[in-house]
Amino acid sequence: MQFTANIPPKLVLKGTPREIGLKHGRRLQNQIKDQLEIYREMFDYTSKMQWPAVRMLAEEFRSTLEQSMPDIYVEMQGIAEGAGVDLLDIVALNCRSEISLGKFSDGCTTLSWKKSDHVRVLSQNWDWTTSVGKNMAMVRIEGHGKPVIHMVTEAGLVGKIGFNSAGVGVGLNAIKAPVCDSSKVPIHVALRLCLESVSVDAALERLTSLGGAASSQYIILAESSKSLGLELSPLGDVYIQEDRNGMIMHTNHFIANSCVQQPPWLPGSPVRLQRCQDLCDNLVQAGVAGKQVTPTLLREKIFSDRYNAPEAICCSEDPLAHPTQKCSTLFNIVMNLERDNLGAEVIFGRPGYGEASAVVRLPWGPEDGHY
Repeated sequence: MQFTANIPPKLVLKGTPREIGLKHGRRLQNQIKDQLEIYREMFDYTSKMQWPAVRMLAEEFRSTLEQSMPDIYVEMQGIAEGAGVDLLDIVALNCRSEISLGKFSDGCTTLSWKKSDHVRVLSQNWDWTTSVGKNMAMVRIEGHGKPVIHMVTEAGLVGKIGFNSAGVGVGLNAIKAPVCDSSKVPIHVALRLCLESVSVDAALERLTSLGGAASSQYIILAESSKSLGLELSPLGDVYIQEDRNGMIMHTNHFIANSCVQQPPWLPGSPVRLQRCQDLCDNLVQAGVAGKQVTPTLLREKIFSDRYNAPEAICCSEDPLAHPTQKCSTLFNIVMNLERDNLGAEVIFGRPGYGEASAVVRLPWGPEDGHY
């Protein structure tokens, strides 16, 4: 399968968990195998772990998934079979944040903005190892009895960033902290469970009922009438409410959760958070509100910002970093969570570089095609 103009493939996955997984694995077979090579090198460099050791830890999560999240487990089995790889390889991809104990150096900036009492905009830059950019996909999942999911994900992953037909959106910031509990929910699986939920409250209830997150992470949940930031840890969770301007913004460190004493990392994270706050304050002071809060405005005024490069809101590669640590902004997404006008705009690559011709809309129409 070839990419066109740096736009990832579009997949429509329908049916039972097994059918969804099989089609995912078959259509993204080459990308999944490339992902496994990328993550083998990353684990070796960042965590000093060879792949057999990674698979041993993946077995702990495999058991939890099989017992507590059987539909997700069956879907992973289908992905593995479809791609012609071992099940533990797929489990390892989906639990890589937990297995690495936060040693992967990724960064992201998330922002939820209340446009009105019944409209939220959820947006973020996703910053990650540049080599992964060629293995991304846009996916629509139509499972039986569940909301339709629209998300941007990595090949082989069951959950990532996006929204569903019930109007629930999710974003993610990685948090580095050496705490993990394999009896709880891996973060990428948690994102998928949120995307299967009909409301923010239902998503929160589902995560709580399964024991919470397996590692320290941050999820932003939003729907038309509310948004909520979740600073998650196996040691305890803290929730962040909208501020006086109806916003929640976050980067890659805990703001309110003191359950985990995280080691210093990503010195640019507090700088990005303050920069995002300043830029948003400037927009509010200029009178920006309501319908003026558009994807174009957010990309131009916030998410393309290069202050404190390379660790800017719009992240660029550090030329001195090891290849596995060369991170950049791989996509920006702006989701409009409005009951009668659900949709998102996605820019692949760093926003601000000739983006006008590269805006991708979710959900896509029949004229856009899919695999």
